[in-house]
Amino acid sequence: MNRKLLIAGAAMLTWTAAAAAADSHGDILGTAEPAPGAARTIVIGSNIDYVNLDRGEIVNFIVGDKSFAWSFATAGTISELDLNDIAPPGLLDHRVKAYIKRLPLYDGG
Repeated sequence: MNRKLLIAGAAMLTWTAAAAAADSHGDILGTAEPAPGAARTIVIGSNIDYVNLDRGEIVNFIVGDKSFAWSFATAGTISELDLNDIAPPGLLDHRVKAYIKRLPLYDGG
């Protein structure tokens, strides 16, 4: 077998395994979750422009007659994010910031 082809194939397998591992460990911003797994529910109305959360918390957000749930098992460097970046497209009609509180027990320190 051609040595270059063998090396290229091994590199592709390594990249594919790394991508699969990243997917199985979630995103640095957390992951979508089924609503029944949520520890609490937050209703987002037009008067809400931020929410305070704990790292590792699963929250169900209700916006009008729609909802989505998210696990804030984020990377330790993430202390805030825009809910607009994780909500289903078009769900929020204004910017909503999520402030994520670091928990020593969850963050290992």
